[in-house]
Amino acid sequence: MATRHQARMAVVSLLYAFDLGNGNLAEHTDEILEEKKIRNKQKDFALTLYEGVLQHITKVDEAIVKHLKEWDFERLGAIERATLRLATYEILFGELDSAVIINEAVEITKAFGTEQSPKFINGVLDAISKDK
Repeated sequence: MATRHQARMAVVSLLYAFDLGNGNLAEHTDEILEEKKIRNKQKDFALTLYEGVLQHITKVDEAIVKHLKEWDFERLGAIERATLRLATYEILFGELDSAVIINEAVEITKAFGTEQSPKFINGVLDAISKDK
């Protein structure tokens, strides 16, 4: 059975694909999660996160842009942007402690991002958390 961490990693993958303009992604979300072996409760969790980010994407993006120091939102890598969107959504709208969310985002970024990404993600999310 998949863990919540694996479900979050799948959500980052979905957000990455969404960001790259895959317009028919909604039609394939279930099969993408199944391919990653995200099932049952974890599938529900992943879908809740994914749909929540998309539902609140304007507010999420505004919070991210507000805390980017000397960075242009559009210049961010797609993985970093997807990870920031997921974690920011969880910080703003979720129930978990911000430290747990930030740690998850840093771990996901270590798996998908560049060597500098975890420190960057940590800094932005910490600022968003403090501003919340």
